[in-house]
Amino acid sequence: MDIRETVSVAIDALRANKLRAILTSLGVIIGSASIVLVVTVALTSKQFVLSQIESIGSNLIQVELVTRPEAAHPLSYEMTLGDMEAAKSIPNVIEVAGTRELPMTVVVNGVERPVNLVGVTEGYQVIRRLLVLRGRYLDAADMEMRSKVCLITTQLADRIFGQENPIGRSMRMGELTFTVIGVFRERVETFGLSDIQENTVILPFTLMKYYTGMEVVRLLDVQAARTEDVPSVERQVAQLLRSRHPAEAEYKVLTLAAILNAAKNISLALTIVLIIIAFIALVISGIGIMNIMLVTVTERTREIGIRKAIGAARREIMYQFLIEAFVISGGGAVIGILIGIAIPVGAQLFLPGNLRVPVSSLSVVIAFLVSCSTGLFFGYLPAKQAASLQPVESLRYE
Repeated sequence: MDIRETVSVAIDALRANKLRAILTSLGVIIGSASIVLVVTVALTSKQFVLSQIESIGSNLIQVELVTRPEAAHPLSYEMTLGDMEAAKSIPNVIEVAGTRELPMTVVVNGVERPVNLVGVTEGYQVIRRLLVLRGRYLDAADMEMRSKVCLITTQLADRIFGQENPIGRSMRMGELTFTVIGVFRERVETFGLSDIQENTVILPFTLMKYYTGMEVVRLLDVQAARTEDVPSVERQVAQLLRSRHPAEAEYKVLTLAAILNAAKNISLALTIVLIIIAFIALVISGIGIMNIMLVTVTERTREIGIRKAIGAARREIMYQFLIEAFVISGGGAVIGILIGIAIPVGAQLFLPGNLRVPVSSLSVVIAFLVSCSTGLFFGYLPAKQAASLQPVESLRYE
């Protein structure tokens, strides 16, 4: 008997018990679909979380002077515009900006409100990826001419001006009156973990000297060309500041690298746990295949005896039952994979346009191989048992 006849006999046996074969493959369908869906969901969630973090600035290095409440530090410790210009010469640095914060009170229509005044240099919008919803951002002329203009957050605009258009309106802060030229927000919500707060007012850094009397940079933002360049740029920025300031000065350098690594590790751990659960479903389906195949061997004992009596070899009997197990598991794997691909593709139509649902080709291959391997592994024992039956005993079986 050749291999084609063995396959034909196995397929005919499955056709004779269609419902049993379908129910047996149901566990494989669920397991293989689960593997594809789990990996797809894990990749999508990982992509979403990382994109949210990277939107804040995964290649961003922030530096600030460490202040100690018990002792005042000299002015030589403070970062300056000179430090900011020197940082631009560091390799793999594409943008540098500085900020200075100052609590202030704004007066509009006779009503006072506390605000967080932030003086910014050129390049701040690019680094922090601020979205200007109304009006415009500060330009080079505003910086050079020390124009009395400002931008306010959407929350502050709602509180002060309500439904009115704030563009062109005046705001008095201290002894100066500013004109609102724009309304902005962060590209990604940072929940107060950045220098942008709900009551933030942005104005040219050159005007901060009027309030403080000195051009001191409290927070230095350095943007690396790539995320991979962050550690190198971080070290060089620290060395630059140590060379330009007294050795006793301490600076805190912050990056999002640790948060990115933590998010990747959490995503990987969740993916592994969910894949293990999917594998458990496949093992359970494999046990079901073995159980059904053992029952099938018992029911077809006489048939096996007849085949052996007319010359079928032990190996051919084993191949027949292994092929049946492979068809059940492989067919279930194909159906499960198609379901696992169809669900994300269908869900993509209802998701925002910027959120993609990637289907991993590796997960498809793994789901198919694991499902088929499970069927063959658990189908081996019934196949071996069928091949071991003696022809005389099998023919006498009722």
